[in-house]
Amino acid sequence: PVVVLKAGHKAGGNKAAQTHSGTIVGSDDVFDAALRRAGAVRVHSFVQLFSAAKCLASRYRAVGKRLAIVTNGGGPGVLAADWISEIDLQLGTLSPATVAALRPQLPPLATLTDLVDLSEDATPAHYLAAVQAASADPQVDGLLVIHSPKGGCDAAAIATALADFMPRSTKPLLTCWMGDASVGDARALLNAAAIPTFRTPEAAVGAFGNIAAFYQNQRLLQQTPPPLSALAKPDIEGARLLIESVLAERRKVLTEMESKALLAAFHIPVTKTVLARSANEAMMIATQLGYPVALKIDSPDISHKSDVDGVALNIANAVGVRDTYNDMVALVARQMPQARIHGVTVQNMARHKRGREIYIGLVTDDPFGPVIAFGAGGTMIELLNDRAMELPPLNQFLARSLIERSRVAETLGEWRGASAVDMHALEQVLMRVSEMVCALPQLREMDINPVIVDASGAVSVDARIVIDSAPVGHSGRGQSYQHLAILPYPAHFEHVWPLRGGGQYAVRPIRPDDAQMLQDLVRGLSAESRYFRYVSMLSELPPSMLSRFTLMDYDREMALVAVFKERTVTDDGSILETERILGVSRYITNPDSTSCEFSLVVADAYSGQGLGTRLMLSIMEVAREKGLSEIEGLVLASNPGMLKLMRGLGFSVKPFAEDPDFRLVTHAL
Repeated sequence: PVVVLKAGHKAGGNKAAQTHSGTIVGSDDVFDAALRRAGAVRVHSFVQLFSAAKCLASRYRAVGKRLAIVTNGGGPGVLAADWISEIDLQLGTLSPATVAALRPQLPPLATLTDLVDLSEDATPAHYLAAVQAASADPQVDGLLVIHSPKGGCDAAAIATALADFMPRSTKPLLTCWMGDASVGDARALLNAAAIPTFRTPEAAVGAFGNIAAFYQNQRLLQQTPPPLSALAKPDIEGARLLIESVLAERRKVLTEMESKALLAAFHIPVTKTVLARSANEAMMIATQLGYPVALKIDSPDISHKSDVDGVALNIANAVGVRDTYNDMVALVARQMPQARIHGVTVQNMARHKRGREIYIGLVTDDPFGPVIAFGAGGTMIELLNDRAMELPPLNQFLARSLIERSRVAETLGEWRGASAVDMHALEQVLMRVSEMVCALPQLREMDINPVIVDASGAVSVDARIVIDSAPVGHSGRGQSYQHLAILPYPAHFEHVWPLRGGGQYAVRPIRPDDAQMLQDLVRGLSAESRYFRYVSMLSELPPSMLSRFTLMDYDREMALVAVFKERTVTDDGSILETERILGVSRYITNPDSTSCEFSLVVADAYSGQGLGTRLMLSIMEVAREKGLSEIEGLVLASNPGMLKLMRGLGFSVKPFAEDPDFRLVTHAL
């Protein structure tokens, strides 16, 4: 586990920003988003740093946010429950079955409705019964046991009961023994049993929050989405032509129509919008679109149209369109005489019953690059200040996680008589925005505000996009995603090849969820093959090495796996498909950034079938595309099969000056 304490919380966003997103997203928010995707835990004080270290060093990993509280004092228990809601955790409550089984074992005054309050009559046996029941309850992810000193109550005996239970606990167990001199012995017993103990309920709840955050962030770390989702292919070339034409006019802010055209190229639903340059033209367009319509001023110099009375909604007839057009142009010209006014856009009113207004934004941070923001939309977006952030690329899991972290998420289910919104449509819009960010390095800021979403889907009503030239070093082979902090999963390296003897296998970049298959490959190797690959007598990969081999940034290193799918018929006649890894080739870029070192291993049962050759040719092609000039490796002199393969591929084989047991093999790329 990595715990980060960073000083310097920079306030606010960029005051010169041209979009809502650029105004409300601060650099510290982006730093938090980057840490989440890196699987680390952020703390804000030295006290939190040490408590996080104490908890994360334990063998427990929380699998959720539900913390149950077992206490003998109502006040400290309620304080802990308050802090649970304050830091976005959930109070774990016992299921009805657990309550029914536990109640006869507790004092008559005990309450089990939300907190497990054992009352002042609690004994070590009562504590133990409550902790055992809560630990086994599926509605609980962790336990906090609070003890307040009471007359005639043995604090050390209760601690001893917990210490005896500790080896059987499968969920995080934290304690808070309040007081000082009277509970010193109890704290010593808890520390000796490796049970994290704290002096205040709030500190204990915060420590559980760190454990829960670590688990959540590790799940984010496992996500490696490709740059393009499985949705319909976007018109990337058309989008690039549009951006180039705007940049050729020495403009950086797209008009609303241009912004919507860019969104439409990536299949993001937008309201139909037509530019009118006169009142008569606006009347004709409105009649064709059908009433009611909305009119909006069209100017590259106005960031927020509603601030200058540049938006009129629900206009029901032609006379209203004509009068509104003339009044709007005159009013905006008076308020902003220097603004260039192209005309007024006419669009249908979005007919969404009980639709919720949300915004999806983009900011570009230094040094993390583009960041996608999500929150409550509308004209009061800065006041609401609802922002959740994620670094692209996104997949469905990351899009759902981003939505859930926003405050507006509470209104997206069934809410005050309105039906739940189409979450799938909202996730698709976020994944489409992610595709835009990956494919178009010229994007700098973006507001899609509002996106109106209801049970029938989502539609973008207004959009504003700021662009600039692509970052330096963007062009060139293999450099298409250098503007991103997290490289997408390189799906374009996936290829299917025939297997000698029938069947076929796929060569593709390794993924984090391949860890178990990689472990199975290593366990299945002969002792000689394992020694040839790892120069060690290990029988399996330790967890640290396994994560190191499967979690990578695909930038300075790459691993390709040969995956074979087996189909077997089960007893009930259904077909079961299982995958296994037959071999792995990988390279790591050397510090000189021009050469790389490779490794290769193939399952013993598949040696001599051409897998080694295919994996080596494939990894060399990846290194070549990355711009590397040479690939090298160390092969044991006692490994004739590998040396023969290297010579067959054109590698030069030389003695290794530092160790006579090895041969240095090199090949120019």
